[in-house]
Amino acid sequence: MPEEAQPADPSPNPPPAPAPAVSPVTGSFEFNRPTIIGLLYVSSFVLGVTVIIGVVLAYVWRGEPHEGWEDTHYQYLIRTFWIGLIGSGICMILMLALIGFVLLPALAVLVIVRCVLSLVNAQKRQPMPNPETWLA
Repeated sequence: MPEEAQPADPSPNPPPAPAPAVSPVTGSFEFNRPTIIGLLYVSSFVLGVTVIIGVVLAYVWRGEPHEGWEDTHYQYLIRTFWIGLIGSGICMILMLALIGFVLLPALAVLVIVRCVLSLVNAQKRQPMPNPETWLA
């Protein structure tokens, strides 16, 4: 009996399947420059010195090329630093009249709220709505 010839298959392996499209992960945390500064400010409540690193970075990064939405964050975060520093000095003086003991925690809350607002908007890559405000 003659054997039937098998047709020669030029590609013995099937072609590879196309790679699935990579979709961006929702809910991820992006470490952009304003976020780093905001996290340094918040960590200063525990570590102390990180606020100095944060404000130096804010001044340096403000002068470098960056995306447009970051301008308002740098202005807002630099102003947050000065609010905290000047406010702390005033509170220390007012501690002699015992009023500073009430104002210092209120100032801490204000600084934390400003940092959180900046962090939220930085994660959305949106500019700060009113960067020149002295309140939240």
